[in-house]
Amino acid sequence: MNIDSIMTEISTLGEAKIPTPVQKKSDGTEDISFVSDLSRVIIEVDGSRISQMLKKSQPLPSFELAGPRKHIFFDPSKLKCALVTCGGLCPGLNDIIRSIVLELHYGYGVSNIFGIRYGLQGFIASYGHNLIDLTCEFVVNIHDRGGTVLGSSRGPQDIDDIVDSLERMNTAASRITDKIADRGLKIGVVGVPKTIDNDIYMVSRSFGFDTAVDVATSAIVSASNEAEGYPNGIGLIKLMGRHSGFIAATAVLAQQDVNFVLIPEVDFDLEGPNGLLNALEKRLAERKHAVIVAAEGAGQKYFESEKNERDASGNIKLKDIGIYLKEAIITYFVGKCVDISIKYIDPSYMIRSLPANANDRVFCNFLGRNSVHAGMSGRTGMLIGHWNNQFVHVPMKLIAEKRKKVNPRGSLWRSALEATGQSSLKND
Repeated sequence: MNIDSIMTEISTLGEAKIPTPVQKKSDGTEDISFVSDLSRVIIEVDGSRISQMLKKSQPLPSFELAGPRKHIFFDPSKLKCALVTCGGLCPGLNDIIRSIVLELHYGYGVSNIFGIRYGLQGFIASYGHNLIDLTCEFVVNIHDRGGTVLGSSRGPQDIDDIVDSLERMNTAASRITDKIADRGLKIGVVGVPKTIDNDIYMVSRSFGFDTAVDVATSAIVSASNEAEGYPNGIGLIKLMGRHSGFIAATAVLAQQDVNFVLIPEVDFDLEGPNGLLNALEKRLAERKHAVIVAAEGAGQKYFESEKNERDASGNIKLKDIGIYLKEAIITYFVGKCVDISIKYIDPSYMIRSLPANANDRVFCNFLGRNSVHAGMSGRTGMLIGHWNNQFVHVPMKLIAEKRKKVNPRGSLWRSALEATGQSSLKND
């Protein structure tokens, strides 16, 4: 990571001049410690690296610290806010919605809060989706439900149509922000990054990931019990992780019953003396059972000859590595005249539509409320991230540069290999 080239300045709609109403005492004095715009969280924590930069009088790349400011940009009595959820489901979406609505209403006195139905479709009148009036009564218990009360969708919608709708509503990612700026509108766009895979660049943790790992460990337990219950039993679990194997690698460490773990960042071979199938055969000969965890994006090289299809959002549809592995394993052992019992488990949709666990709920509360503080202060084109154990402001353009991946030489993957005891699974 070249931190010297990282741009972390946050755009604003103008000077924040309105005294904040957040947590004022009855006599008008402040009851909390506000965050200064000068408060920063250093990106690089390597001591030697910091010393070198200080000696050269180089500024230390850092993020703006999130939190409530003394002065805000928007007048709460005139403000209209809109919330929208897009893409796939993820544990914690309703917790985010709830915390945003409660902070806007009770913290800032904003009464006009709307929910946009079914993702970006909800901005466009031709789809016929009505707005939801997000009152405190509406959101009070939604955190007990999985999914999102707003609904979601995938697919390309015309950005001009979306901004037209925002302009008409007089309310508040990156392409929408640019179009708003081009028109000179005083509309703020603040995001809470959503991916269960935890693969957002320059964000150390995304909500829903903790819940995903939690539930994935239950799947591993089930697969292990199934495998041990039969001679030559094999438990095969496919977990989420299109491009990054954080869920798979972390779940393996959380429930150390796994013998082989496959992730997108690390290549593996099926055939050959060092391939997965030969290693699996040896494992069964020695222990009579085995458990395999595969991230959904692992082993996609085995589908290179097939035509790529894309979903409504333009993402390449991954081929099913779980089914492919299951069939390859069955074929291999049939050829060896070895009877096996293989059980395949894919808990993906169950995981992503569940309510968040306790840790994610707390995390979502911080994300939601800090997004309100940022938006009320006039910041735009940014998202709330987590870095060095602090909540920070991250420019949207920064996270679009690349994707966070498991480092094949890092501690997470090394620990996963130590827990499974697997070899490289490569013939070269």
